[in-house]
Amino acid sequence: MVIETKRLILREYTPDDLPAIYEILSDPETMQHYPAPYDEATTRRWVDWNLHNYREHGFGALAMILKETGAFIGDCGLTPQKIDGEILPEIGYHIHKHYWRQGYGSEAARAVRDWAFRHLDYDRLYSYMAHTNVASYSTAAAAGMKRIKEYADPVNELTYVYAISREEWETLVRQG
Repeated sequence: MVIETKRLILREYTPDDLPAIYEILSDPETMQHYPAPYDEATTRRWVDWNLHNYREHGFGALAMILKETGAFIGDCGLTPQKIDGEILPEIGYHIHKHYWRQGYGSEAARAVRDWAFRHLDYDRLYSYMAHTNVASYSTAAAAGMKRIKEYADPVNELTYVYAISREEWETLVRQG
């Protein structure tokens, strides 16, 4: 599975990506809205889980590669996530802090959204995040999602849930 945008290539993880994603997921600033930065074992489980998701579901988080330089700058993809007690298709993203505020997360999230609605039967796609994670919910909004709920969560204290329906996406596509 490969998705291309104007500036990015989103491709399946390989085991060789472990050092690059570990640099991102182990960074305390990047992971400030998570319970803790990932250690090497947790990062390896993240990559292995996504390799499993490709086989099991046909999708997962994808390595985000900058076309211009070939740099690994993060990940973005669709994964099954437990959101307020339900397993739902979630668009998630992690961007290396050196590439923040350049629109890469929004560009990737829109591309994953479009791919998912074109290739899968989901009627709605979700993103969820800690209520303190302004960058994450701004990225979800830039992908056409709207906040549909919030719930108390022992991990995040309060979690926001954003979503876009297939019908809302089709309207976006028609409007160009």
